[in-house]
This record gives sequence, structure tokens and C-alpha cells, in this order.
Amino acid sequence: MMITELKEVSSSRVKVYVDEQPAFVLYKGELRKYGLKEGEELSPKIYEELLREVLPKRAKLRLMNLLKSRDYTELQLRQKLRQGFYPETVIDEALSYVASFHYIDDLRYAEDFVNCNSSRKSKRRIENDLINKGISKETIQKAWINWEAAGNAQDEDEQIKELLSKKHFDASTAEPKELRKMYAFLLRRGFSSDKVQKYLQK
Repeated sequence: MMITELKEVSSSRVKVYVDEQPAFVLYKGELRKYGLKEGEELSPKIYEELLREVLPKRAKLRLMNLLKSRDYTELQLRQKLRQGFYPETVIDEALSYVASFHYIDDLRYAEDFVNCNSSRKSKRRIENDLINKGISKETIQKAWINWEAAGNAQDEDEQIKELLSKKHFDASTAEPKELRKMYAFLLRRGFSSDKVQKYLQK
């Protein structure tokens, strides 16, 4: 394996290219420690140590620090590590590590998200937001079932009324252009066309 390029990504970190492919990012001190130089061979022993010890340890610590402040979905954490140019094998190992301590729980994340947003977002909007965060449809459905089983219920009609009130919108006096604009706005919020039309009819 040949180190074909060392590309600086910050004042302290360098992206290492092996055989012309991006391999990983190391601190400059680690480059010196392992004697890695552009145009020289990367020994299998050092390569294995980096992939099995150095990078996994750092990736796990990165995830633990992220999870101290708030919950993340598995996809969000994977994206964070990808932004740090960690190899996929290292990412998988780090995710498995934090998951083993139940620090990642997509169902718990979805339940909390539903609970926090159910009074101000439509069901469809909440589901789309969760899908974009990497939560599966099956997990989202289970989160709703658990939320409703706890005695909760969502009132989208009341949400629409509040939105119209905040915008001081009166369908009985609105011009056609204003009606179309409000119709599109409410659809973007995830409300069904039937419910929206109900409140925009003159």
C-alpha cells in the first residue's frame, strides 16, 4: 500500500490517501508517530493498528461526546462520523459499541419526537421529519401506537385554527391569491387537502 497523498483538512488534521483513494484522517502528531510520509509505503502492520485500535477508539469517543448533549438517530451519528472521514468499518464498530449500551434507540427517539411535536405539527409532517432523520416507517408507526396507548391524542383541526389565527387570516374576506397561498402553506405543513379546504372555504 502506497501513501499517495497527504491533504490537510485543518491545522491539526490530515486526510491520508492510500493507493490514490481517501483512507482516513489522522492528527499530524500521529503522522509523525507512525512515520507516515507521502510517496512511501504504508506497512500492513501500521494500517491494521490504525483501523483496529486508533480510529475505532476515537470514533467511539466522538459518539459518546455527541450523545452527552442530546439523542441522535443511528443515521445522524453515521453521518457525523462520515463527515470526519472515518472508514465504514470503523463507523459500524463505533455504532455497535454505543448501541450495546442502549445509547442509540430509534424508537425512544421517535417517541420523544412525537411527544414534543404533536401539538404543533401535523402527523404527516412529523412522520416526514422522522423519515428524514433515518427512522424506519415501522418504528414511527410503533411510536405513534405507544404514544396513543398512553392516552394521548392529536387535534389537527385545532392546529390549523391556531395557524390561521396567528397569520390573522380570514377565509371569508381573503382574495383568491391569498387563499391559494394559504392552501399551499398548510399543505407544506403536512395537513391533508380535505382538512385544509374545510377551513379555507368562504
